[in-house]
Amino acid sequence: MRLVDKVAVVTGGSSGMGRATVMRFLHEGAKVVVADFNEQTGADTLAEIERLGFAESARFVRTDVCQEADIKAMIECATDSFGRLDIIFNNAGVGGAIGPVWEMDVEEWDYTFDVLVKGVMLGIKYGSRVLRAQNDGGSIINTASVAGLSGGCGPLAYSAAKAAVINLSKAASVQLAPDRIRVNAICPGFILTGLTHPEHKDIEETAARMDLAQPYPDHGTGDDIAGTALFLACDDSRFVNGEAIVVDGGLTAIGPDLWSRWNFPYERDMTRNHLNRGSTGEASTHRKLAD
Repeated sequence: MRLVDKVAVVTGGSSGMGRATVMRFLHEGAKVVVADFNEQTGADTLAEIERLGFAESARFVRTDVCQEADIKAMIECATDSFGRLDIIFNNAGVGGAIGPVWEMDVEEWDYTFDVLVKGVMLGIKYGSRVLRAQNDGGSIINTASVAGLSGGCGPLAYSAAKAAVINLSKAASVQLAPDRIRVNAICPGFILTGLTHPEHKDIEETAARMDLAQPYPDHGTGDDIAGTALFLACDDSRFVNGEAIVVDGGLTAIGPDLWSRWNFPYERDMTRNHLNRGSTGEASTHRKLAD
């Protein structure tokens, strides 16, 4: 087990990617503080943790990541309960403000940035204080998004906030590197969670739509993010710092996907070869491949 004797804090830890990561960390030997705003899902998560036999290795603390006092208490819960801190996964998130920029409500914009950016900053602030005092290194992981890498991959406010998380992670990684504290971001693509699945939609329909969103034929799950978080949390990633690791089934690799958008099947047609000679005056060729 790769996290034996490690203590982790996971915000947004009672649902979706956070809950999957909590379970993975526990199975890998860590002690975990589950921090979440939702007390009901927190209780449900603790019940499942107890059923799996990890009750002594987990704590729940209700946490509003927008509130500095709550983040401070969350970190203290880890040190008071388990004696130390090694890993902080700043994962809590919301969809936030959605709509055209010319109609954007400032209070909704502020709420989006409070949860998605200020919450991450506060997690880094209070987590790094403990890690620096311990003088034993550590790992800080922040949930960003492919939406933060370009326009058109998510709502405007959400995308802007996630771009800020990516840059915040890089900047913090530089400040904390001398203390051997690594700071990295995870950029999920289409991951089927409560955040991406509207309550009024059929979950199979949502999953099927997601399956078509990227070159890889299956949508992502919380377990895919948990595996990446485990890598960043453990010593296997000792020399990985200041990175934004994309976990998206090839969504960003395919870029704007003009082949599909313009109905040009060439690059994704695996039954033929094509040679486009452009304006050379020579004819382009198309060759059917053997079965």
